[in-house]
Amino acid sequence: MLNKLQLADRALLKPGWPAPENIVAYTSTRKGGYSSVPFDSLNLGQHVFDDPSVVAKNRSLLPNYENYVWLKQTHSTKCVNLADMNNTDSDQVEADASYTSLKQRVCAVMTADCLPILVCDKQATKVAAIHAGWRGLADGVIENTISKLQLDTKNIMAWIGPAISQAHFEVGQEVKDTFSDYPQAFKPNIETSDNKYFVDMYLIAKQKLSALGIQNIYGGDRCTYAESDLFFSHRRATHQGLEAGFAQVTTGRMVSAIYIKQS
Repeated sequence: MLNKLQLADRALLKPGWPAPENIVAYTSTRKGGYSSVPFDSLNLGQHVFDDPSVVAKNRSLLPNYENYVWLKQTHSTKCVNLADMNNTDSDQVEADASYTSLKQRVCAVMTADCLPILVCDKQATKVAAIHAGWRGLADGVIENTISKLQLDTKNIMAWIGPAISQAHFEVGQEVKDTFSDYPQAFKPNIETSDNKYFVDMYLIAKQKLSALGIQNIYGGDRCTYAESDLFFSHRRATHQGLEAGFAQVTTGRMVSAIYIKQS
């Protein structure tokens, strides 16, 4: 049976950032769990038609899993304070970001292409986790979360975890128009006559964070679509399903998590 040490050694991606020693942060990969195909193997989403008991078993492998509060993500801008919640709220509260100053309480978001953003300050007084799909990114989930922290943004650092890269994220004119302030984030798809573009969500997120005064920004260099051995990808699963003639998209979810360790 896998133990947490084995899982951490081979299945968790750690940020390359100079966070304080008592900040614990990671993104899970798809390796090291118990789920069967197509959720193989460390699926952490209870809403994707995987066996709930197996998902619970997968979640129990995570470091400090007892102190997770799982969100019911809806592509909103809502950010909740985990001090106002308890473990029984898991998978019930609709929000797309969370923050806390409580030690050991885990801020976590699930993704399978969207941007996961982990945040802490240099003094390790607060942490936050943000789920940013293109709608949440456009509507201000980053800005809303950072405002909740009430910290000097010069003391904040952010790490952007694995998400779909520009090379694989084709969007239509609606998305391009939504991000009209970021024209440099779009490249036209020259292989189609339609108004289709490839968008760099990493670039938009970095520019939004920078505009808030956050100077210490890391990550944004992994692709969930391309790295199929490590990451789940909703869009990749969609393309594979269409090619195979299936209408239903079935894929797992990773988690990006951060907490302040008890000293």
